[in-house]
Amino acid sequence: MPRPTSPYRQTSSFSFGPGPLSTALKALIGVNVVMFLATTFLPSLQIQLGLVPQWVLHDLRVYQVVTYMFIHAGLFHILFNMLALWMFGTELERIWGTRFFLKFYFITGIGAGCLTVLLSLLPIGPLSQLYRSDIIGASGAIYGLLLAYGMYFPERQIYMYFVFPIPSRVFVLIMGAIAFYSSFSDSGGMANATHLGGLLVGYLYLKSLGVSLSPFAEVKYRYVKWKLNRLRKKFDVYPGGRDDDWTRRVH
Repeated sequence: MPRPTSPYRQTSSFSFGPGPLSTALKALIGVNVVMFLATTFLPSLQIQLGLVPQWVLHDLRVYQVVTYMFIHAGLFHILFNMLALWMFGTELERIWGTRFFLKFYFITGIGAGCLTVLLSLLPIGPLSQLYRSDIIGASGAIYGLLLAYGMYFPERQIYMYFVFPIPSRVFVLIMGAIAFYSSFSDSGGMANATHLGGLLVGYLYLKSLGVSLSPFAEVKYRYVKWKLNRLRKKFDVYPGGRDDDWTRRVH
């Protein structure tokens, strides 16, 4: 005799990534997408809103150290930046809270832009080329988030090039070394100098605030995630009884 199926049985679920997008992440990604579409149809906006150190210093277009963060050169450029923002930003926002997360994002992004302007004044080949270059992308802020992620979750596995699993602290060191070398090499440091700036500003900012970077941050994150999952299950709706039974149970 077949066993009756309970109407309250929960089905298995599968989740990918660090979790759903928060309102803050949706807003950041939304603005980046809108600006990407705007610059696609109006290419002149890219040179106006990108970071050109010469214009910042001589034409006082100081706003460019902010607007450059929302301009991207192509589909893969914005796709990988927004993917990294979701992958690393989601977990950091859960630990920090939305206000501190947004503050950190903009401080590292703007700080990376300001450092890029200063580096462009150095009489070093690749760096001096930055002076008249148009620098765009959210990578400065993204690298700041990556640095924070590596400090909070040093043993978390990251798949480099989507193939090689390595601890996040090692991944940060590798990316920092690449950015440092590329900034001073003949291969050019247009974006790499800004990447390096994001790492440096993020590190100095966290240290200046005396933010706790103990290994218990990982334990705290796991506890918060477990608690959220319990609340989600608690408020799931499971109807019982007949469809026309107005007294059927709701959980």
